[in-house]
Amino acid sequence: MKAYIVGVGMTKFEKPESKDWQYWDMVKEAGGAALADASVAYGQVQQVPVGYCFQASTAGQRAVYELGLSGVPVYNVNNNCATGATALMMARQFVEGGLADCVLALGFEKMKRGALGGGSDGGDFKTSPVARHYGVMAARHGFEMTPPTAQIFGNAAREHMERYGTTEAQLAAVGAKNHRHSVNNPYAQFQDPYTVEEVLAAKTIHRPLTKLQCSPTSDGAAAAVVVSERFVVQHGLHDKAVEIAGQAMTTDTEESFASGSCIDVVGKPMSRAAAGQAYETAGLGIEDVDVIELHDCFSVNELLTYEALGMCPDGASGKLVESGATTYGGRWVVNPSGGLISKGHPLGATGLAQAAELTWQLRGQAGARQVEGARVGLAHNIGLGGAAVVTLLRKS
Repeated sequence: MKAYIVGVGMTKFEKPESKDWQYWDMVKEAGGAALADASVAYGQVQQVPVGYCFQASTAGQRAVYELGLSGVPVYNVNNNCATGATALMMARQFVEGGLADCVLALGFEKMKRGALGGGSDGGDFKTSPVARHYGVMAARHGFEMTPPTAQIFGNAAREHMERYGTTEAQLAAVGAKNHRHSVNNPYAQFQDPYTVEEVLAAKTIHRPLTKLQCSPTSDGAAAAVVVSERFVVQHGLHDKAVEIAGQAMTTDTEESFASGSCIDVVGKPMSRAAAGQAYETAGLGIEDVDVIELHDCFSVNELLTYEALGMCPDGASGKLVESGATTYGGRWVVNPSGGLISKGHPLGATGLAQAAELTWQLRGQAGARQVEGARVGLAHNIGLGGAAVVTLLRKS
């Protein structure tokens, strides 16, 4: 049984503590927008997976109750930065498995200012869920007094530079591109353009990564209504329907840790495996994709993901972004929303915000950031710990 997205919604992503709202206010706004987009009432929804990382248990219920009190199952989902895509994947599985005809997937986060800690609880590394990951990093690079997530990705960037000759300017080109794209996105936390030179001149967070190459902490929510083909036909939703053509989640394998490389520890093997499985399920390849929303938590992760998705050979991603192949007028448009670097990164909402952007793109509703003729989109959402989700969306 096929699954389709027929409605999406999201809030504007905001700097933490800059707006007087609670997480349930965000969910009411994003979820209400998705239901309205789908022309679906909350009473028609049969299952509700809700993703978040920093709120208390059953916060999903507290948030969803603002949309209605129908008594349907609500599932609280936490998969670090891949949480939003995990909620979407659960919704697809409910539909494809014949367990429901209409599912509402939600993701939200209300965060604190400042850099993330080493795990979702911000606790010490001995008890952190990502202790093994940081242990691999420390064995090769030591441990410095810089933000830990920036440190592990920054060390992956150093390794990529040493191994392949990738330059700081190529890393900065990712940040410049995504900030430039966000200018046309009213939902983005930041909407200011920067040149490569300005990105390079920004404050260093962990060499070679500067502030304008790092995703910020953010508040926000996003949502998607996922339905069966039968529901699409019964309710006349063909014009709105975007097929989830292929989707896969992978977690760490021995390959993630065996090399002792931060490139592998931060998830490149997971992303490559998830992409391969999603391509096989959909009967599509990267050559069929027009528009991509990928997990650029740091500029280096965008480069690593180019390689994992098969957009270029290993080591060639710096030259790929430098060539203009991943922006308007190039082979693909990557992160037309501005990506995590400029749109923002409220962990639980990120994967669903990617789905919202791609749905708008494939419907031709993305306004000034529209990718002309886009019919196939790819979303990539990854979290340390680890989980990688790749989703292929198709509009017939």
